[in-house]
Amino acid sequence: MTPVELSRTVLHAVRRAVDAGELSVAVPTRAVVAPPGPGGCGDYATGIALQLARPAGQTPLRVAEVLRPYLVGTDGITDVVLTGPGFLNISLDREAAGAGLVGEILRRGVRYGYADQPDGRVVQLHCPHDLRAVVVAEATARLLRSQGALVRVTAEGFEEVWSSVLGVTVDAVGTAPAELPVNVRPVPVPAPASAGLLALGRDAGRWALLHPAPHDRPRAGDEHLVQRESNPLFRVRYAHARARAAARNAADLGFTAAPGPLTDVEPGLLAALADHPRVLAAAADHRAPDRLARHLVTVADAALPFLLTVLPRGGEKPSAAHRARLALAEAVGAVLAGGLALLGIDAPDHL
Repeated sequence: MTPVELSRTVLHAVRRAVDAGELSVAVPTRAVVAPPGPGGCGDYATGIALQLARPAGQTPLRVAEVLRPYLVGTDGITDVVLTGPGFLNISLDREAAGAGLVGEILRRGVRYGYADQPDGRVVQLHCPHDLRAVVVAEATARLLRSQGALVRVTAEGFEEVWSSVLGVTVDAVGTAPAELPVNVRPVPVPAPASAGLLALGRDAGRWALLHPAPHDRPRAGDEHLVQRESNPLFRVRYAHARARAAARNAADLGFTAAPGPLTDVEPGLLAALADHPRVLAAAADHRAPDRLARHLVTVADAALPFLLTVLPRGGEKPSAAHRARLALAEAVGAVLAGGLALLGIDAPDHL
């Protein structure tokens, strides 16, 4: 069961409780599921009971108690535990959940985590005449569009070299009307540092501007170019290249990917992949592409040890387990490629 499917399952539980007369509420259109916070347990947690408590006229804990039986009896869910004021902590059938997650990622490809359709939002991003602000605004626009919004990006000033070197564009340049204040304003890049960032080239330059949090000052050093583990961008792109190499090498051995039960796979990798849609939505909502950049590092760091174990060794013949692990490797590649594309950064197949 994927996070999207689990969200639908939670909503179905609410609908069943309403139909049974145990809750008197309007069924919401969305149920947020995320990894459990402090004090939580299981694979995912949802605060839907806290959301429904006031309209239901009941305490969050009572709403959670009502919903729990409707979730426990669902295929793919092994247990539901109530914690805190009314959080539902859900444990999944790990093998089935892993196969379902990988299958969903392979089906969606680099668009895994995207909204299914436009949501009607119209967003105007306006930034000052500053290199970093323009790059952040453009990446934020990509994220918002991935979540179904219609976005327009304008800047109070723009340099052509930003486009030729970093590939950044805006929809219009000039002073905006009073009713449209600057709403993208990370810590600016001083003029001398801008030259250093541009010298890094498109991929490393964009990463240097987007990876730090908005309140942190980006660094323009050559550390963004080094091809070793100390460079987070290298680790992300290297993990993507290793995933692509696994697919090529598997083809040479005569077998292809097929999602299936995953054994001896670090749970952190599956959790990071499952969290990708939530990260995209949060990065878009908070206009914070740095959240996506750091998430890609988390995925890569969890994936790199696993990617060494995908292919058969020695005289070992490809099995269903190898096909399942190859499918997971291809899912890793899709998530990393899709995330880098939203940041405007290339994901090479060879590195």
